[in-house]
Amino acid sequence: MVKPKILALNLELELKSEKDNAEVRLSDPSKYQEIVDAEWNIIYDKLEKCVQSGANVVLSRLAIGDLATQYFADRGLFCAGRVEQADLDRCTRATGAAVQTTVNDLNDEQLGTCDIFEEIQVGSERFNVFRGCTEAKTCTLVLRGGAEQFIEEAARSLNDAIEIVRRATKNAAVVPGGGAIDMELSKCLKEYARTVEGKSQLFIHAFARALEVIPRQLCDNSGCDATDVLNKLRQKHASPNHEGLNFGVDVNSGGILDTFANFIWEPALVKCNAIAAACEATCLILSIDETVRNPRSEDAQGGGGGGRGGGRGGRGGGRGMRR
Repeated sequence: MVKPKILALNLELELKSEKDNAEVRLSDPSKYQEIVDAEWNIIYDKLEKCVQSGANVVLSRLAIGDLATQYFADRGLFCAGRVEQADLDRCTRATGAAVQTTVNDLNDEQLGTCDIFEEIQVGSERFNVFRGCTEAKTCTLVLRGGAEQFIEEAARSLNDAIEIVRRATKNAAVVPGGGAIDMELSKCLKEYARTVEGKSQLFIHAFARALEVIPRQLCDNSGCDATDVLNKLRQKHASPNHEGLNFGVDVNSGGILDTFANFIWEPALVKCNAIAAACEATCLILSIDETVRNPRSEDAQGGGGGGRGGGRGGRGGGRGMRR
């Protein structure tokens, strides 16, 4: 359907029984049919006003009954009832339609539009696709996989990538990725540790070695030789004039490359938060100097064990006496 007009509703288009009991007394039996036809006239009036509005697609958050579905189908209209609130909100924002709670006084300003509307089947599911929406600022991604675990993992990875890009747009400061910034920080801390006396030198040196876990894990995940890659990175970052400042892990070739020049970036804010969170977690673990135990539970376990041992000893003595 090309250039359809979209009508979004928040009312029911079906025949239903009233919630409250009602009693009608008639003096003329012929009037009974008029009462029965009254509800049909109301629903037909609503449907006719939807058609007269010029809409080609009717979406409703509430139910659309079989009568309305057949009525719209006979006149070339597509309809969908019980649309989820989130989907209806996204559709109205993208197409420019306004949700209506009544079908009276409908006009073109209250209808939305898009370039193409079509119903497609992906796998075993059918989707209603709106393409070329006038007010669209988002898109919909359909993830498919052989198992639910694969889809969930893909959704998490995709969400992480989107959040990183979102963070990068809000904070333009970036650092080279691929473990390059971690190796550079490790090198600087090792140099600084040589200028510190006492046990603090050991702590700083251990912190520097801990930073090398990031590129090592990247190598393990990509199937590279971690020892060989880390040796190359240490040599590159130790070069004079900071020539190897931006070099990190190349997961495609199993070597190293200038990650900044190859557009492998990380938001500086994300990297700072990650290092700060890791330091806080480490300090919290190191601050635990005792383990709190429940003496009552320990006594209960000890008493039960002693009783079982005494019972076994008694049975042993009885067997000895019988000999």
